[in-house]
Amino acid sequence: MEQADISRLLASGWQPPTLTKTKARDGVTDIFGLMYKPTKFNPNRKYPVLNPLYPGPQSGSVGSRSFSPSRSDNQSVAELGFIVIEVDAMGTPGRSKSFHDAYYGNMGDNGLPDQVEAIKQLGAQHSWIDLDRVGIYGGSGGGFASTGGILRYPDFYKVAVSGSGNHDNATYEDDWGEKWQGMLIRNEDGTTTYDNQANHLLAENLKGKLLLGHGLLDGNVHVNNTLLMAKALIDANKDFDMLIFPSKGHGLGEYWMRRRWDYFVQHLKGAEPPKEFEFGQQFKR
Repeated sequence: MEQADISRLLASGWQPPTLTKTKARDGVTDIFGLMYKPTKFNPNRKYPVLNPLYPGPQSGSVGSRSFSPSRSDNQSVAELGFIVIEVDAMGTPGRSKSFHDAYYGNMGDNGLPDQVEAIKQLGAQHSWIDLDRVGIYGGSGGGFASTGGILRYPDFYKVAVSGSGNHDNATYEDDWGEKWQGMLIRNEDGTTTYDNQANHLLAENLKGKLLLGHGLLDGNVHVNNTLLMAKALIDANKDFDMLIFPSKGHGLGEYWMRRRWDYFVQHLKGAEPPKEFEFGQQFKR
């Protein structure tokens, strides 16, 4: 095995994320994650927390994918003054069959109980983690999960940003829902076997700040998923924010990234973001 020379990287102030180990919802199972801190970290301060997630079940948030975490913006977000914590919860692959099966039949779970438990445990270990200011975000399945997070745990997650989310898998690809949720069965009382995963049925739970985003050209998750969520929030008389991208597909690009950063800086950190910030040339490709 070759060993890379990262001396110049370290000299610039770069630091790798910290590996975390906490207990899952059952209090027994070990779950693992990564924690990112600002380069100019001050242990005497209190930092708000951001929880990016992709629940899988085919992938997961962290995994053992070498340098792939560096290709997301987790460290960049941490530099804005946040502690960023991502966890591979129960239901993600690469562990035991029973660990993976935690997702089946209850897609709305999204590993959220383990995300919340992990952050609470880390907050108990580190005085610089502010458990009163926790945000959550993700795209696609992570958009589904992050909206589910602020609706299922409205007293824990204060701000959520959700892009391109499949908010109700009964309106997403049938092969996906049937593979992980099971067959759609309509009961005599009007309920279905998909109700436990549908975000729009939880719209009345919204307490915090929520930003939804979707591209009109999305060929993976149809924009109807986000419009269905928006209608439910309007019907519940809830305040929320939404961005629709006329020329974007499933990925929403740098404008969405910038608005996500701004949203957390403003609503979770309580600061004023720079107006119309532009990414440098190293970002644009």
